Formats: sequence, structure tokens, C-alpha cells
Amino acid sequence: MSVLPNACVTLQLGAEDQRRLGAVCNAVYLSPGFTGEAFRAALAEAEGLLCSNQIPLGAEVMALAPSLRVISGFGVGYNNVDLAEATLRGIAVCNTPGVLSAAVADLTIGMIIAASRGIVANAAFVSEGGWARREAAPGLGWDLHGKTLGLIGFGRIGKAVAERARPFGMRVVYHDTFEDPGSGWQDCQYRPLDDLLRECDVLSLHVNLTDETKHLINRRTLGLMKPTAWVVNTSRGPVIDQAALTAALSVGQIAGAVLDVLEVEPPAAEDPILSLGNAIILPHIGSATVETRAAMLELAVANFAAVMSGNAPPECVNPEILDRALTRKAGPGNQRR
Repeated sequence: MSVLPNACVTLQLGAEDQRRLGAVCNAVYLSPGFTGEAFRAALAEAEGLLCSNQIPLGAEVMALAPSLRVISGFGVGYNNVDLAEATLRGIAVCNTPGVLSAAVADLTIGMIIAASRGIVANAAFVSEGGWARREAAPGLGWDLHGKTLGLIGFGRIGKAVAERARPFGMRVVYHDTFEDPGSGWQDCQYRPLDDLLRECDVLSLHVNLTDETKHLINRRTLGLMKPTAWVVNTSRGPVIDQAALTAALSVGQIAGAVLDVLEVEPPAAEDPILSLGNAIILPHIGSATVETRAAMLELAVANFAAVMSGNAPPECVNPEILDRALTRKAGPGNQRR
């Protein structure tokens, strides 16, 4: 009788998903607020880790789990994982892209509309009694029709945003590593980064967080933008140099920003960006719909169960090491290679 591999699970799973995992591994389930000691103990013999993408997984953590061969994260981002170290160790890193593209794109368009029509300011004007007191209302908004939407990142989410912007009559330009947008996207034109920043009325960010994209939007790049332009970010907070953005907003160098992500989450209560009237801050809700979160969990479990049972997962960030992850056996001899 074969012995099932051990695994560590930090996600809260329903009975059906637990039964599904029970067929491929012996899982240790950690409760919310688990201690570092409990995490280290669960990792010691684990071949698989199913977790959120908020847990930092660097070389030190991986060293605690010499038999680890899959990290399946709940979320599209994987900047919490030292990908080079995982690849060196033959650990498959899996994420959940695709299933959240529509939800993030919907929110992005909602954020753009909120900016254009002053929805947050006008709602506050009413709820705080300004309308009842017949005070001066917030200023006029602006039309989306005819405005230029600049997308940095033209992958699944970027294209989903472009698709939703079309009916509003927005003109779309993009910056990415490729200049040909592909069939069906001829109306979306490539621009070098600096040209895009000078041209756009709304800048929307849709890139992974890497060494190359960290602080991509900074004092220099903000200085290229129109004073009437808005910045929208649903990607990762550190893509923007938040101190530089706060300074630009404070002096009216750009018109405003709508951010679903920040450099530090949650922010300190005294973070100056929270008090700016031209900054709208949301608590990282890009994928926060019932349907999307269910689809993300399904994919995270599917990725995990596939690798634990020796099969290729639906999504893998470093597929070049799958042969190693799927075939190597647990044990100290399979540590760093």
C-alpha cells in the first residue's frame, strides 16, 4: 500500500475540497492566525504547500521544507515567492490567473468611472449633509468618450480592460514587451513607455511585480503625465513609488489616483495618501466577488492536487522544472540541486 505524501494547507477549505485533497495527500490544516512554530512544524515533512499569496516564501522558508515540490498559491500574484530559489530547488510554483481577469477588469472600469464623475466625493457631499445645507457641490466631472486610456501591461487583464473601455468611446494605447497587439486588437496601439505617459488621460497598471516593474511609476515618469491625468492601479502596490505619487497628488502635478493596492497593506492610519482629496483608496478588492473567489480556490486546489498526484497542473509559473517536481521523491537527498 502506497503512503500518501504530506502537505501543509493554510487555506480554509470546505468538506468537499478536503475530501479531494485526502485522496492525494495527508494534509495538516492550519487555522487562521497560525503561529510561526506551527507553520514550521507542518512544513518540515511537507511535499506540498497550499496557501494564500500573502505568505512570504523565501529561501529560509524553503530550507525548512527539504521535500517540498509544489507551492500552490491562492491569487495571481507570486511576488511573495522567491521564484529563483523555488526553481533551483525543483519546486513548482502555481497561481490562479485567468479566472479573476473579468472581476479585476470590471473593478478597473468602475474605478475610472468613479474618477471621471466624482462619485466618491459626491456621495460624501450628500452623506455628510452638504447637499441638505445647500453648500456648493463638488466640481464637474469629465467624459470618458474621446479620452485616451493608457494600459501598462496588455495581457489577459489589460485586454479585458480595453474590451470594456471600447463601448465608452475611449481610445486605447498600451505598453508591453511586444508591439503587435494581435488579431482583434488593431484599435489598441503600442507606445513606448514615455510616449504613453505623455499621451494618456487615464493610466491603468496591469503588470506583475518584478525587479523591472517595481517603482515603474516614479517621480520621473509622473512628471511626464498631463496635469489632468489620473492613475489607476489594480496590479501591485510597489509598481508605484507611493511617496512620489503622494507628492505629485499633493501639488496637483496630476489630477488624481484611484488605487486598489498600496506599497504597504494595510496602510498605517497616518499614511499621508489617505488624507488626500484627489486619492481614492480601496482595500485590495480586485478579485473580491463570490464567484471569482470560488473559481480561484478551485484552481488553486486543482493545481495542488495535480502536482501531488504526479500530474501537470493547469497553471504553473515555472513549468521548466515540472519534470523534476513531478518525478522526484521526498527525502533529504532531494534538497537544493
